[in-house]
Amino acid sequence: MKTKLILIASILTLSTQVYAKKSCTSEPRSKWMGESDFKAKMEKEGYKIRKFKQPGTCYEIYGQNPKGQKVEVYFNPVTAEIVKSEIDD
Repeated sequence: MKTKLILIASILTLSTQVYAKKSCTSEPRSKWMGESDFKAKMEKEGYKIRKFKQPGTCYEIYGQNPKGQKVEVYFNPVTAEIVKSEIDD
C-alpha cells in the first residue's frame, strides 16, 4: 500500500512539474527575435533589464517594468508579447 502511495505521489509531482514548465512559442529558433534586438526593444518600451535568461522557449527578464516595479517577465521570443509577469514586492 505504501509503495502505491509513493508511486502515485511521484507521478503527480512529475506531471505538475511538466505542466508548470512555460511554453512561450512553438516557432523554430530561426524565427525568434535576436537577443540584442529583443533587449533593445524592451529598453525602448521602458524596461530596465538587470538579468536576461533564455529558458526553454521563452525570453525572460528580471528588472523593472516601465512603472518602476521589480518584475520577472516571460516573453514570446518571436512576438515579444508577455506570456507571464510577476511583480516582486
